[in-house]
Amino acid sequence: MGVLQGSALYISAVLGTGILVLPGLAAEVAGPASLLAVAAVLVLSVPLAGTFAALAARFPDAGGVATFVRIALGRTAARMAGYWFFFGVGVGAPVVAVLGASYLVATFGGPRWAVVVLAVLLLVPPFLSNAFGVRVSGRVQLSLTVALVATVIGVVALCAPAMDPARFVPFLPHGWAGVATAVSLFVWAFSGWEAVTHLAADFRAPRRTIPLATGIAVAVVGSSYFALQLMTVTVLGGKEADGDALPLLALVTSAAGGAGRAVVATIAAVVVLGVLNAYVGAFAKLGASLGRDGDLPRWLAAGSGPGQVPRRSLVAVAALTGVYLSVLMLTGLDLFPFILIHTSSMVSVYALGMLAAVRLFDRFSLGWWLGLVSLVLTAGLLLLAGTQLLVPGCIAVGALLVGASKNLRGLRMRQWASRLPNRFRGGSIRGVTSPVGWRPRGRRRR
Repeated sequence: MGVLQGSALYISAVLGTGILVLPGLAAEVAGPASLLAVAAVLVLSVPLAGTFAALAARFPDAGGVATFVRIALGRTAARMAGYWFFFGVGVGAPVVAVLGASYLVATFGGPRWAVVVLAVLLLVPPFLSNAFGVRVSGRVQLSLTVALVATVIGVVALCAPAMDPARFVPFLPHGWAGVATAVSLFVWAFSGWEAVTHLAADFRAPRRTIPLATGIAVAVVGSSYFALQLMTVTVLGGKEADGDALPLLALVTSAAGGAGRAVVATIAAVVVLGVLNAYVGAFAKLGASLGRDGDLPRWLAAGSGPGQVPRRSLVAVAALTGVYLSVLMLTGLDLFPFILIHTSSMVSVYALGMLAAVRLFDRFSLGWWLGLVSLVLTAGLLLLAGTQLLVPGCIAVGALLVGASKNLRGLRMRQWASRLPNRFRGGSIRGVTSPVGWRPRGRRRR
C-alpha cells in the first residue's frame, strides 16, 4: 500500500461512526463551546497518533501493538495486548454494524428485526474484500474514504447557507463542565490509530509512508469533525435531533428536505463499511500473528507475513464476530455494555503501547516525548474507565493462564527429555529441548 491507501485506512478507522451521532450529542451538552472540545481532542490526539505512527514505521509487523509490547515488555504483556485487541476491541465490530443498520432503519423506517438483517449484510462486504488481500481491500478502502470525504464536504456545502451566527450566543450555556463532557465524547471519535499498525508490514516504505499517511488522516479527520460540529451548532443551535439519536439526519434534512434521508443513508453505509473494512483486516492480521507466536492455535499463523492473506484467521474473526452478534441479539441489541468493553479494552491496549514506546525510543527523542505525553493522557483515561476495566482484567487473567499452561508444558517436555540418554538429545521443539533423531521403532541409522 502507498500513501493514498494508507491514508484511507487511517481516515476510515478514526473518522468512523462518530460522525453519525457525536456532533449532535456534543452540541446538546456543551452548546457552541463544543467547538472547543473538538479542537482540544484533536490536539490531544496528535501525540497518540504520532507515537503509533513512529512505532509502526520502526517495527512493521502484523502483531501491531502486541509486537511493540513484546519487544519492550516481554511475551506475557504482549499476549495481554494481543488478546485485548483481538477479543476485547473485536466486540466493537458487530456494534458498528448494528449502529449503522439502526441508522438506516430509523432513516427509512422498518421493523426491529430489519436491524439484524441489515447488520449481517453490512458485515459481509468487508470480509469478502479482505479475503482477496490487502491490494483489493486497500483499493476498496480508498474508494469508500473518497466517498465519505465527498459526502462530508457535500453536507457542509449544503448546510452552509443556513448558518446563523446568532446561535453562538450563549457560547457556554452549560459552563466548562459541559465542555469537559463533550471532550469525553470526542475521545471515542479520535480513537483508532492503533488499528492500522497491524497492517504496517503491508505498506510500501513504512518509515516514509506511515508518518505521512498519519499526518494526512489527522488533518482530514480533524477538519471533518470541526466542520460538522460548526454546522450542527449554527444550523441546529444545539437542539436535540428530533428527540432521537439522529443529529446528522436532522442537520441534512433541515437544509435538503426529504432528499436528506438518501444522503444520510449513503453516509451511514459508507462509514460503516469503511470502519469494518479497516478493522476486519487488522483483526485478521493480528490473529495470524498470535498464531505465529504461539498465543493462539498455530493453524491461524498462515498469512502473517507481509503481503500475505490471513484467510484462516479471517474465518476465525468471522466466527467470533458471529458469536458477539448473537449475544448482542440475545440482549435485545443493547449496545451500551459492548461499547464499554470495546473502549476499555482499547484504552488498555493504548496504555501498554505507550509504555512500550517510552521503553523503545531513545530518551528525550521526539518519539520518546510523544510516547510520554500519550502515556500520561492514557493513564487519565484508565482512571476514567474505573470499573469498566473488569472485562480487560478478565482477559488479562486468561492471558496469564495461557502463559502458565505453556510454561508447564515446556517444563514437562524438558523433564521428559532429561530422562533420555545423552546421545538421543538435541534439536528443538518450539523452543524446548527434544529428542531429535530418536526413532521409536526400528534400528537407529549410523
